[in-house]
Amino acid sequence: MSAPVTATLLVGCRDRTGLVAALSEFVFANGGNILDADQHSESESGQFFMRLVWDLSAFRLDRPRLGEAVRDLAKRFDLRWDLTYSDQRPRVAVFASRTPHCLYDLLLNHQLGEIGGDIVCVVSNHADLAPVAAHFDVPFEIVPVGADKPAAEAAQERLLADRRVDVVVLARYMQILSPGFVARWEGRIINIHHSFLPAFVGARPYHQAKERGVKIIGATAHYVTSQLDQGPIIDQDVCRVSHRDNVEAMVRKGRELERQVLTRAVRLHLEHRVLVSGNRTIVFG
Repeated sequence: MSAPVTATLLVGCRDRTGLVAALSEFVFANGGNILDADQHSESESGQFFMRLVWDLSAFRLDRPRLGEAVRDLAKRFDLRWDLTYSDQRPRVAVFASRTPHCLYDLLLNHQLGEIGGDIVCVVSNHADLAPVAAHFDVPFEIVPVGADKPAAEAAQERLLADRRVDVVVLARYMQILSPGFVARWEGRIINIHHSFLPAFVGARPYHQAKERGVKIIGATAHYVTSQLDQGPIIDQDVCRVSHRDNVEAMVRKGRELERQVLTRAVRLHLEHRVLVSGNRTIVFG
């Protein structure tokens, strides 16, 4: 038996009484069956956040009318909102350079049907990872990045448009995207950082960590903004290390964290479980 087609509504607004009742009643009054509801209120900021999922099988509003109804609710309660449907799977492009571990994990989870979207291409500035993409039967595109970065980004933009991409994932893509590129993809670029932010920056992070005698190492997945490695954090993880771990062991442990954290973050985004509020995220598990 196939899964029902569902709608997912993410909302954020100033907290007030009656919000949960109003949103739930809206679904009920139109014949929807709520499958999942999760909300969070913050006394510090006075903000309210909610994720609402319902079955569309008997829902009486078609999608254009549903969109209009949600817009009316948004005006009434001053909501920030996002409405998506389970039968419209996000299309993903993965950018990678020469390091394969994060790309492997994403492609394997995609092959297993475990990330909630479709990886439609791998984009790289080198040819090294072409065999990885070929192994998973995913198109591989080379866009060299030399002295003329604007031309390279223009080529990438054309490629993303041709493949109707919704989300870009940076799987150890060793290039800094321009502010213009980032602005056009605001909230739709996910990056993996090789540490538990904020931490060691620049080159050779694990050598720096070894020299400082750190006791934990980590990885952070975040949305990309114009400020390098400062975007809203989606997921993080750490593991313990000791004086017995040499640099190679720390690199291995770091790679394990990076691939796990990035894949988790991509899955959360594609399942519409992440709501950005300022420079942070509300993540509904």
